Amino acid sequence: MRILISGASGLIGSALARRLAASHEIVRLVRGKTAGVREIVWNPEEGILDAGPLENIEAVVNLAGENIASGRWTAAKKSRIRASRVDGTSLLARTLANLPSPPRVFVSASAIGFYGDRGSEELDESSGAGFGFLAEVCRAWEAATAPAAEAGIRVVLARFGVVLAREGGALARMLPLFRFGLGGQLGSGRQYMSWIALEDAVGAISFLLENASLHGPVNITSPKPVTNRHFTTLLGRVLRRPTFMHAPAWALRFALGEMADEMLLTSTRALPRRLLESGYRFANPELETTLRELAAQGR
Repeated sequence: MRILISGASGLIGSALARRLAASHEIVRLVRGKTAGVREIVWNPEEGILDAGPLENIEAVVNLAGENIASGRWTAAKKSRIRASRVDGTSLLARTLANLPSPPRVFVSASAIGFYGDRGSEELDESSGAGFGFLAEVCRAWEAATAPAAEAGIRVVLARFGVVLAREGGALARMLPLFRFGLGGQLGSGRQYMSWIALEDAVGAISFLLENASLHGPVNITSPKPVTNRHFTTLLGRVLRRPTFMHAPAWALRFALGEMADEMLLTSTRALPRRLLESGYRFANPELETTLRELAAQGR
């Protein structure tokens, strides 16, 4: 297939492009000047996307969005987080819908933040939306794909959990602290963390592109979410380091404000029911095995 990817320079996008390039033609959406015929310029802030080069695109993967963990959430930061997801997705969906020959499938990123803080409740794709900033962003983000679905394109809403990878994301930030013995649980440690290995995040997207029966929301998470306390214990065991340090909830809120509650202290126990029912086989379903492999790669 000829596959268009937005966010192709990010953690998931770059790994996905490498995997798909073995058997497909990859075209990237980029900002600024293009570096070749397999790049298309867009500017979501200004509503700029030339439809002409999108002809003959058979599949689209939309992963663009500002990093939500790159700084304290000021009003301006929250506005950028929302706009980078909602405005970009809306522009892409409308442009695809108006093509003479639209692509067959549009896989658009979302997140398990859709469900909000739900304690120990087991959540699957049939569970309703939660409350809070990230839940509101995810609802608007997913709704922005509507023009594509109305045009008959198969739209899949990929709700990602915490992606674990050696080269970036949450684990890459945690490993140095844990290796120095400075790791520990966050808040009560009882909050659930729905994680996914990068290999499976990429594998699941590839599966969604090829599986014509899947549309709508799909949780991209391991079938075995864990609490923060359990995650902390396992990472300490893998690295053979103590995990006595403890970051109280009040300290996290003081340091990070709203972001602490929405990202570090919230509990979301999301399960990948639709992936499992459709026959996807996880390469990394066990957290301890995954952490051992990733920690070994980082040495």
